[in-house]
Amino acid sequence: MAVSKTQPATAIAEAFRCGIRLFGENRVQEFAAKQSALETAGMSTNAAPSSFHLIGPLQSNKATRAAQIFDAVDSVDSVRLAQRLDEACAVIGKRLPILIEIKLSPEASKHGLDADADELRELLERLPDLKNLMFRGLMTVPPYSDDLEQVRPYFRRLRELRDSLAQQYPALQFDELSMGMSHDFSVAIEEGSTLVRIGTAIFGARPPA
Repeated sequence: MAVSKTQPATAIAEAFRCGIRLFGENRVQEFAAKQSALETAGMSTNAAPSSFHLIGPLQSNKATRAAQIFDAVDSVDSVRLAQRLDEACAVIGKRLPILIEIKLSPEASKHGLDADADELRELLERLPDLKNLMFRGLMTVPPYSDDLEQVRPYFRRLRELRDSLAQQYPALQFDELSMGMSHDFSVAIEEGSTLVRIGTAIFGARPPA
């Protein structure tokens, strides 16, 4: 996945021309503002469609808009948000793939459900009844470290959590493990990642805010 947050539509269109089809965006409003420019730049082709996932935190009051404009939401972190997405998809006749974001780091800047949270189990139990959502797996963002061996345990823990939950909830599909970014994706792959989120290594350093 090419993480295209903060990148202009021209850069995303160039990546598309180079063969990238899967993109990750962080904010509903930012991506909504890019959509018309992306279409003008030739991103909408039936022969090679692009797919945009929301990978940033999503407030439940923006769930309706997110369901409308994104092809998947990889950062579901509450029962309420899942319910809102399901309701929004029911209105527009859409089935939306989702990942549950897991918080494995104590950092306040990280989002997601704690691995041992009761709400995580409640959400997994509720998912079969949310017919407009397609649960695909788990996502996490570990703390940043230049020492990749300091990051490895977080990736390993998510894989082990996935394996444990897959046994407890056999009716659900845990196909995806979204973990690993530009500086640590090699270790993430070694630990079982099926989807790496690459921004800087594709687009270069993001411009300052």
